[in-house]
Amino acid sequence: MSTSILVVDDEPDLELLLVQKFRKQISDGTLRFCFAHDGIEALTVLAANQDVDMVLSDINMPRMDGLSLLAKLQEKDQDLSTIIVSAYSDMANIRTAMNRGAYDFVTKPIDFLDLEATIVKTIHHVETLRQAQRRQAAAEQARASLSRYFSPNLAERLASSANVLDLGGTRREVASLFTDLAGFTTLVETIEPQVLGPLLNDYIVGMTDIVFDHEGTVAKIIGDALHVLFGAPSDQPDHASRAVACSLALDAFAGSFREHWTRKGIPLGHTRIGAHAGTAVVGNFGGGRFFDYSAYGDTINVAARLEAANKTLGTRICVSGSVAAKAQGFCGRPVGDLLLRGRSEPIRAFEPLNATKCASPETQAYIEAFEKLEACDPGAIASFAALVGRNAEDRLASFHLKRLLNGETATTIIL
Repeated sequence: MSTSILVVDDEPDLELLLVQKFRKQISDGTLRFCFAHDGIEALTVLAANQDVDMVLSDINMPRMDGLSLLAKLQEKDQDLSTIIVSAYSDMANIRTAMNRGAYDFVTKPIDFLDLEATIVKTIHHVETLRQAQRRQAAAEQARASLSRYFSPNLAERLASSANVLDLGGTRREVASLFTDLAGFTTLVETIEPQVLGPLLNDYIVGMTDIVFDHEGTVAKIIGDALHVLFGAPSDQPDHASRAVACSLALDAFAGSFREHWTRKGIPLGHTRIGAHAGTAVVGNFGGGRFFDYSAYGDTINVAARLEAANKTLGTRICVSGSVAAKAQGFCGRPVGDLLLRGRSEPIRAFEPLNATKCASPETQAYIEAFEKLEACDPGAIASFAALVGRNAEDRLASFHLKRLLNGETATTIIL
């Protein structure tokens, strides 16, 4: 490590004495000196040498004295450690210098052993400041990076961890959630960019704010689609509960958002949401110039498939049985046993509901109809027909009624 020292003194012999005294350190590159004869010249030298680490300055000099130089350095907010040189009898000025930010002082006539010890101590101080600045810069970089994915509070906590941005993944228990705005690609082709920009920005901000309110991690945003994680990067024992609560909140926001833009003459599709809980490999993946906080594994793939399944099922939210089983106080309608392409075992899926809708007579009637479907009871057709008759907008009940009318009698749904 090399330390650069600016010496500010109008005594002509001091430069030769310092060069002679510290010739070994100058020769091996650990110290570098530059010189000025007053404060005005010192400011010019500092402007031309941005790597100066400390200033060794006399107080009494022509044109601009050492105290005035200290004041100028404070005005410029230059974070330089300064050693003041003055006669011992001039203690009042030394005290003023210390009050203006000088780090230490030596007295005239200069004792070079004392000066060397003071310089060594100041170098340690400079290095401590540098380390603190590096830590602060690293924390700010981490905070800026983390704010892309995490809520402000979580990003703040994670930024203090030195290895939070290390590349590589870990296997974690997570709940993975995907969202997608139906018909968005078609919408992009039909509206003007000056309308699309605010629409998409407001939608993404609203959706991500809800995710952050539930302390979720936004792993990816692609256009209008979000991939959200709960249980990463830090453990969340209630990750499934958070995923369900977040899904319901996202659905409510997306419904209001859709109504708002529909009134403006822009027909938005529904937002579809899928969630699944299990293990996944989560972490930062990439290289020196680029990294991507992401998650991989079957849990992630199933969550994405459940989001897409909403289109067929007529639902807006579809979560797996693993989410329902792990979410405290889960309430919802059973959808069926989804046999996803490429899987040998079906996955029980549910449509989560809020407490009010869950306790409604319509939901109880649906559950009774589904129980008949599970039991292969022929009365299931009449039960689902009655549900659709009371509410033609119940697309999940309509989906099952159509299946039954087409001769399907089991809860297994091949997708």
